[in-house]
Amino acid sequence: MTAAQDRATILRRAVRVAGAASAGFYPLLYGAGLPVAALYALFAPIAMGLLSAVPGSGRQRASTMLRALPPALVLATLGTLLAADTLAAVGGMLLVGFLLAFAAVAGPRPAGIAPGLQLFYILACFPPYAPGTLVERLGGLTAGALLLTACEVLLPDPAAPSYRDRLADALVVAARGAVSGGVPPRRLRAVGATLRLADVSPAERPVGAGRTDRASEQAGRSARRLLDQLATLAEAPPVPVDTESATLLDRVADLCTGCARFLCTGSAPPPAGALEEAMRAFQDHRSRAAAQGPDARPAVDVQRRQSRVLALAESARTVEVAVDIALHGRPTEPAFPPEQFWYAGLSTPRLWARRLVGNVTFRSVLFQNALRTALGLAAARAVAGSLDLAHGFWVLLAVLTLGRTTAGATWRAVRLAVVGNAVGALVAGALVIGLGRHTDVYAALLAPVMLMAFALGPLLGLAYAQALFTLVVATAFAQIAPVTWRLSEARMIDVVTGSVIGLVCGLLAWPAGARREVHRAMCGLLRACAPLVPATAQTLLAPSGGSRAAPVTLPGIHRLRLAEAAYAQYRAESPADREGDRADWHALLIAAHHMLLGAQWLPRFGLRPAPGARDASAARALDASAELGAEADRIASLLVAERTGPAPLTAPDTARATGPDGDRSAPLSVDLEVWMTSLAQQLARIEASLTPAPGTCSPPEWTGGPGTGKPGEKGR
Repeated sequence: MTAAQDRATILRRAVRVAGAASAGFYPLLYGAGLPVAALYALFAPIAMGLLSAVPGSGRQRASTMLRALPPALVLATLGTLLAADTLAAVGGMLLVGFLLAFAAVAGPRPAGIAPGLQLFYILACFPPYAPGTLVERLGGLTAGALLLTACEVLLPDPAAPSYRDRLADALVVAARGAVSGGVPPRRLRAVGATLRLADVSPAERPVGAGRTDRASEQAGRSARRLLDQLATLAEAPPVPVDTESATLLDRVADLCTGCARFLCTGSAPPPAGALEEAMRAFQDHRSRAAAQGPDARPAVDVQRRQSRVLALAESARTVEVAVDIALHGRPTEPAFPPEQFWYAGLSTPRLWARRLVGNVTFRSVLFQNALRTALGLAAARAVAGSLDLAHGFWVLLAVLTLGRTTAGATWRAVRLAVVGNAVGALVAGALVIGLGRHTDVYAALLAPVMLMAFALGPLLGLAYAQALFTLVVATAFAQIAPVTWRLSEARMIDVVTGSVIGLVCGLLAWPAGARREVHRAMCGLLRACAPLVPATAQTLLAPSGGSRAAPVTLPGIHRLRLAEAAYAQYRAESPADREGDRADWHALLIAAHHMLLGAQWLPRFGLRPAPGARDASAARALDASAELGAEADRIASLLVAERTGPAPLTAPDTARATGPDGDRSAPLSVDLEVWMTSLAQQLARIEASLTPAPGTCSPPEWTGGPGTGKPGEKGR
């Protein structure tokens, strides 16, 4: 999104919120004579439209706000009833604060509306204890929410491309790259980058716990890998193209085209299992060629190209199954291997239960954020109630709006907020002293002041936003009841009190944000995936007739989800909070994914050793796989110890599995060699990012795909 589009979006939001707030406040206050209802009608659009970052187009946001209205009414009722006792209000704040903040596990929409819902409880849970005004409160809240919903429909933001459309476009490009090879590698990787969740509108991100979202996310991830593999294939040194590889690439192109058409139009999907049959025929051909004498086998470079073609076909097959699940809710054919599509046969409640249970741990950054927020809000409610602060809800509002995931970021926000509030308090105090009780002037000022505050605040920064919002508060409250310059004094005291509480919570509860957690999560991920390397090699090099069962990958998949969540928050934090951290986290996620995928597909399609392979050759290959697993485990130890270790292994050499004649150019298993060599290169880059040469800067973050050996796109 360009800067001009950002400004237009902010201006539209300011008009919607100011318009809805004005349309509810003025009639209820001056027409119906209901000041309490007017106050709630004023703050409802601010809470839902400004404090809440609800993603999506106008209709999507309107739908989210309508669904949030019943919980908002329940929270306002609960706050009204618990306002009689400070201890009860604090307990309610602790529970409500945690549940609403933890709603982030459900996706961007619940996470976006949660701060606004927090405000409805906060507004109602302060004295005076007035259950008789409950109907008036709920009426004003409903009016404000419905007016904002109408404004969202009448003045919407343009809809962002859906993830399904992005996936379909990417598959069309993949089909062209597979059938012709004429798509430049840079173009293939650029199209794959459009499927990064960080570049997708939050409303369109498939991050829910249900089968559809899980399958859509897996299809996008596999399509990115397919595009990167096609780019790698195009960059490889030219070798004679064998007929079988060309035929399999044609099948991949047909499948990509069929899946893209299926996504766009809902037409008949590509024939189920067609690519699987083509892959088995391709594998049978490779097996027969491998069984022939050395003189009859294809050249090693051709064998390596065939291995890469088979690997990208496996990625395309994963796309096929995932798209099928995403559009039908369940696979029309059995999803194989089951571990890769473990969610396909589970009910939606069970999947949500897994999501929730998986994040109820101190290792989850979502759990950490929810607990930090709840403790901060509860402490603020206790302090405001104990000290009997006037307009004490501003204390909680400061905690809610100024809290960040790290102590450093919170301190920077607090400094700006205090300066902004000080300036705003001085201006508001002078305004109140100068105008006195001329409510007609305040009424005339409120709408333009709101529009200016909601439009300029996000553009100019936090200090300006706080100063302008102080003016909004002064002009609004001056119409409800007589005020003096002490209103500005009370707001200043409350904001400073809330800022101090937020800082204390930030210092005591995970002050480093995701920095320490991302180290732990990545360490756990590597240690869960490292044993897969020797286990996969043992399966692939087993004597004929031995077990072909894939290693268990579910623990690694669970660790991958936790590591991705920690990394996502880490990338969202201030660059100042990440200063000095040299680790290439995204390359580490790619390496772990590479291990998981290889453990799933190599036992199915990887070539066994050629006839006549010596035990010594197999032993060397197994030793190489064990060294790679040990290297991954050693990198994991470096992460949690946050220290440098011995010099990196010469990883590509340790990954080479020699053939039966001892010739290193003739791999014992070409598929195992290609997989381990790519993994070794990735581990070498990761360790290089952890241990830069003395006197040099750490290398830039490498985010290329598995085995590319080239810079990829930044971020995730």
